[in-house]
Amino acid sequence: MMRPQTKTHRWLTLIGAALASSGLCAPLIANAKTVTLPPFAAGLPGWQTVSLDSAVSPNEFTYQTWDDRAAVKVISNNSMSLLATDVTIDLEETPYLCWWWRVAGSLKTADMRTKSGDDFSARVYVSIELPDDQMGLGRRLQLGLARAIWGSALPDGAVNYVWDNQQAIGHEQANAYTDLAQMIVLQTGDSLAGRWVPQVRDVGRDISRLFGPEAKIKQVAVTTDTDNTAEQMQAGFAELRFTDDAANCPGL
Repeated sequence: MMRPQTKTHRWLTLIGAALASSGLCAPLIANAKTVTLPPFAAGLPGWQTVSLDSAVSPNEFTYQTWDDRAAVKVISNNSMSLLATDVTIDLEETPYLCWWWRVAGSLKTADMRTKSGDDFSARVYVSIELPDDQMGLGRRLQLGLARAIWGSALPDGAVNYVWDNQQAIGHEQANAYTDLAQMIVLQTGDSLAGRWVPQVRDVGRDISRLFGPEAKIKQVAVTTDTDNTAEQMQAGFAELRFTDDAANCPGL
């Protein structure tokens, strides 16, 4: 399959920063190019927890075998933090990100159009970095100030793939706090709650059209967050990988 050539939450907000699972897996494509992110295992090796505001309680991340799937379980209770891994991905070679995720349900009072409602049952973050000459002076100054306060690890921007409670699948908008984070709804509501759902997205295309062709992936993170709505949520993630062909994603 040929592909045409061609933002996160508090950590970015502070700077201004379907398929149902059938239980069957599609066969892998012969000679497929795949980059598997660190598999979830006891102790979550290769992953790091990131708390970005000491005033906000962190989530709980635990490894477990969940319906025979090696996974991370996220428990969020009026809390927010990330489970992240640094990555180096050639988006020309392996532009598709695929994964499995599940949620206990949708958040009742979330509303991604507002700051007070900027929570999601599940989120997959893809943080990016940009060449300096691709950023305007205003953005560079904004990022410089934020990094002086919050640290140099703050990315230049991010694409957020979310499980929402209101907006339709395919809805896109800037984060309620800042356009450095772009939100894309891939699942919504409760119809698939309580089961593993396979997901795939052409991240290469998304990053190119939202941030430009020179943008590069810096980090991938997973979470659920409830610090704005003060709700509770459980979510799971498993088998994150980049591949050259969407058909190489298990479950699709």
